[in-house]
Amino acid sequence: MANKNNNIVIVFDFDKTIIDVDSDNWVVDELGFTVLFNQLLPTMPWNSLMDRMMKELHDHGKTIEEIKQVLRRIPIHPRVIPAIKSAHALGCELRIVSDANTFFIETITEHLGISEYFSEINTNPSLVDEQGRLRVSPYHDFTKSSHGCSRCPPNMCKGLIIERIQASFAKEGNNKKKMIYLGDGAGDYCPSLKLKGEDYMMPRKNFPVWDLISQNPMLVKATVRDWTDGEAMERILVGIINEIISAEEEEEEKEKMMSSENCKLSVGIVHEPLLPLALQVPLAKSC
Repeated sequence: MANKNNNIVIVFDFDKTIIDVDSDNWVVDELGFTVLFNQLLPTMPWNSLMDRMMKELHDHGKTIEEIKQVLRRIPIHPRVIPAIKSAHALGCELRIVSDANTFFIETITEHLGISEYFSEINTNPSLVDEQGRLRVSPYHDFTKSSHGCSRCPPNMCKGLIIERIQASFAKEGNNKKKMIYLGDGAGDYCPSLKLKGEDYMMPRKNFPVWDLISQNPMLVKATVRDWTDGEAMERILVGIINEIISAEEEEEEKEKMMSSENCKLSVGIVHEPLLPLALQVPLAKSC
């Protein structure tokens, strides 16, 4: 049985965090278009390249169902799904922030039976057009304006997404919410700098975001706890959740004790006219 909702929001990157590979590369490689991908890579941003690669797949007769079949056999560590389910059962809100695309993420999470656990997916939008070609668009339309972050790719600044989520906490009037962020790539570094002192950053060890954090750990205000694989992810993530819940329960208990100590029985003393002690009546509790 799931516990009551707590004040923990867990944000997962997707590629090489929930799944063990990069979904873009996986599809391109499995369908035999690695050489063309590598030829085009220096010529355009990654997000634009993926839209172009979906055109190439379509032009060469690859169907949407074939892409789905490839996505359904993507590698994932066997302990990642239990980790997600445990976090949800403990009352955490789960979200995804990824530079993949909606079609890939939705296809994979539905196949794995975990789509229902996520309240929000922030990623590059995609759709299947009338010709049956998958179109991939940028999360941030950099052809119209820049998101203004020099650390991040032009189509997505994950740091801005984290700031929006944090602003939603303030709008709700809930200043007790804590965030746990899990990621692996260089794009996960910017959001790590947006986390607060009460938050937790879980970088995948020996991956780009871990390397960037290690260069100057003092820049990250959040508590940093690295992980290596799905087994470590599950153990560390559930440990952090239980740690936060225990600390909150202790704080609630302290508040109750302080409230109880302040709530004392008072005796009313009437000065005039002077009444016999037996007629002095206790007042109600002050709380």
